[in-house]
Amino acid sequence: MLELRLPFFIKLRIIELLGQFVRSVFGFLGTIFTLITMSTIVCGLSLGGIFWVYGRDLPSHEFLAQYKPPTISRIYSAEGKIIDEFAKERRLFTPANQIPDLIKNAFISAEDKNFYEHPGYDMRGILAALVDAVQSRGKRIRGASTITQQVMKNFLLDRSRRAERKVKEIILATRIERSLTKEQILELYLNEIFLGQNSYGVTAASQTYFNKTLDELAPHEAAFLAALPKAPSDYHPVREKERLLERRNYVLKEMFQNGYLPKRIYEYELTQPIKSVQGRDYAGFRAKLPSRNYFTDEIRRQLSETFGEEEFFTGGMTVNEKLLWLYREVLKDMTVSKAFGVVLAKRFRLQF
Repeated sequence: MLELRLPFFIKLRIIELLGQFVRSVFGFLGTIFTLITMSTIVCGLSLGGIFWVYGRDLPSHEFLAQYKPPTISRIYSAEGKIIDEFAKERRLFTPANQIPDLIKNAFISAEDKNFYEHPGYDMRGILAALVDAVQSRGKRIRGASTITQQVMKNFLLDRSRRAERKVKEIILATRIERSLTKEQILELYLNEIFLGQNSYGVTAASQTYFNKTLDELAPHEAAFLAALPKAPSDYHPVREKERLLERRNYVLKEMFQNGYLPKRIYEYELTQPIKSVQGRDYAGFRAKLPSRNYFTDEIRRQLSETFGEEEFFTGGMTVNEKLLWLYREVLKDMTVSKAFGVVLAKRFRLQF
């Protein structure tokens, strides 16, 4: 076997060329690393600057810890039956610990499946929305707002779709996540969200669409409600029945995939038709209420004068016809100033 012998100076040249190649490779990699590092620093500083600029003059989120939503004022007969109700926004406040897990799981599946894991914003959701938009060439643009961000939008920000508002949403969402528990945030969301038919919050919506309490809802009915936040008017149970069915089934699928529904129940719930008060499948809750008359309208007028119209229509007053009559008789027989009458009224504000 012939052995190739190279002159010594050629060997030196080869070694020199190899050294130059290695140095050039490492130099190139070093340049790339430097560029990546500098780009990361610049991006970090830019993002920090953006968050600092938009975070300076944001509205305070601290009042949410003591927030009491506007609720319905109701008038009861002496027998304890509802005879009328007044509200600007039809809302029945329900504490988080009284909202069934089925309802919570339906809305989390529909709106924010990583709710219990993220710090207020969901980076996975944002990236998934970007990928979806790119793959569809802009035809499928879906929101990536978390439930926390939606709470911020509903309470503190306008409803525009500008990038500026999204940045503010993220800033406020991270702040509120440090101030409130997840259950408190969910309570705000499930009591404040608009679900169509002048119904705000899940309890009022359950009564409006099914004339049922939250505890009485089946999974397909919970999914029905969870399908609405995206655009209630686009999922009307009569005019847009097929569209609502498709969205409801999507929510059921998400509930199944997230482990909230067993396969057997999931498959059964998919077969259930869309039924609602609006489709005349159930009697409406108002069917049992008597027609509004002079008596209840006079109560509205008197209490609006005493407390103010805004307070009456949003304060969630409970007015008992019998006790109201006694209250008026006491004032008639006593020589009292109007100021004392107001104090007495406030003493029995929750139950006249």
